[in-house]
This record gives sequence, structure tokens and C-alpha cells, in this order.
Amino acid sequence: MKLAPLTCHPNTPSIITAVEVEMGRPQPAVLALRYRVTDPKRALVIPPAAVGERRDDLWKRTCFEAFICIPGGEAYYELNLSPSTHWAAYRFDSFRAGMADADGIISPRLDWLKTDNGFELRTLTDLSGMAGLPLDAPWRLGLTAVIEDGPDQLSYWALTHPPGVQDFHNAEGWTAEV
Repeated sequence: MKLAPLTCHPNTPSIITAVEVEMGRPQPAVLALRYRVTDPKRALVIPPAAVGERRDDLWKRTCFEAFICIPGGEAYYELNLSPSTHWAAYRFDSFRAGMADADGIISPRLDWLKTDNGFELRTLTDLSGMAGLPLDAPWRLGLTAVIEDGPDQLSYWALTHPPGVQDFHNAEGWTAEV
């Protein structure tokens, strides 16, 4: 597993001190992610636990995301993972165009726990049903987090933030490879 820090977008400050993610592919079609939030003041707002099912608009609260494509490709997938255990998956033909539910995805396994200094979310997601993601080649990833650390207080974290307003769909910020 590779470890990478996420950085907070400068326009959305947070009292959370760090977010990092470990990433890997333990099997050719499986994406493993472990997000860790360092939260010494215990400010992180965690959505209420629920039965894990597909839901839209998860990014309006604490949510961890992965953008997945093949290097050089325009089409991509977006995976949203909530501590509530709700999840969502979408397919795009190109930058914010041709959005559709990503059918064929198997419900991700989501586990989370509070730690001594924050929070951790782990997931294993089988992406074998995602057309266009080769199992024998690398995938390019944009790893992000929306962090709620108070009422109506959202911060946006990513591996890299391209210039301007925060936009997780901007492929310039997708700098990891597994």
C-alpha cells in the first residue's frame, strides 16, 4: 500500500490537522483505500450510521472520494464513500460530461473507527464490473475528502489542488497511480 497526504484547499480552512490515504490493489480488480483523519479537537462530524446502500449527494457531508481512470483516458469513475456506510459510484465520459450511475459495481465493503487522534475509514471495492478499467494496467487516481468539522463547515482535501476554485473532477489533481 502507498501512503499519500491530502492537502486542504486554501479557500476552505479546517481545524482538522491532517488527512492521508493509503491506496493499493490487493487483487487486479480491487481498490483498497484507508483514509485517516487527524482530529485532535474531535471536531469531525460523522454522518449517522445506516445500512450501507447506494445514495446520491454524499459529498454534502463528510465523505471520502476516489476518481479512477486509465492514464491518458478521458472517461473516468467517481466513487463516494460515507462513514454512514452509504456509497455512490458514477461514470463520466469526460470532464463533468455524460454522468451516469456506474452500474455493475459491487457494494463496497466499508469499515470505520474512531482512533486516539481522529478517525479512519477503510474500504475494499471490487471494480471488475467497470467497463474500460483494465485489470492488467495501472489506474490513475484522484483521492479526495470532504470534511465537515462544524455546522455548515466543509473543507476540501485532495492529493493536489489545481489552481482556482476547488474541483475534484479536474484531472490535473489526479496524481496517484496503482
